[in-house]
Amino acid sequence: MLGRDGWAGLACLVVSLVLLAATRGLPQSTLVPIGPGVYPRFVLGIAAVLSALLVASDFAARGRRAPRAPGAAPNYALVGAAFAMFFLYIVALPYLGFRIATFAFFLAFYALLEPPRGARRWALALVLAVLVALLSWFVFERGLSVLLPRGRWTDF
Repeated sequence: MLGRDGWAGLACLVVSLVLLAATRGLPQSTLVPIGPGVYPRFVLGIAAVLSALLVASDFAARGRRAPRAPGAAPNYALVGAAFAMFFLYIVALPYLGFRIATFAFFLAFYALLEPPRGARRWALALVLAVLVALLSWFVFERGLSVLLPRGRWTDF
């Protein structure tokens, strides 16, 4: 029998496959070689593969599940903080621009999930945030020709 992770993976797999099938009706673009269906198909394909892996790993671990530790309650405050941070990121995008807002979001999110202790950890967090912001900007704006938001306040 599947556990919670397996059922969640199965639900995500079904939704991903249904939405992936729905992208077949998207029109092809005559102006650019990459049409409007490429990005959704890419994301949904990855989601389907990862969901299938989650179901398989949950099924394989069904006899080896460790019981939940008595003090390991779900951290709903962390989940709420993550959603609030993502909401602030979306609000900040038009004002700061993609690169600055993405850098600030990933730095703050890294610090939220695993608070850096010491100068080396903060340096690592800064380097990772810069890399994520620049690589995602490069892939989307330069590679896929997707126009990303420029900041009203920064024009960057």
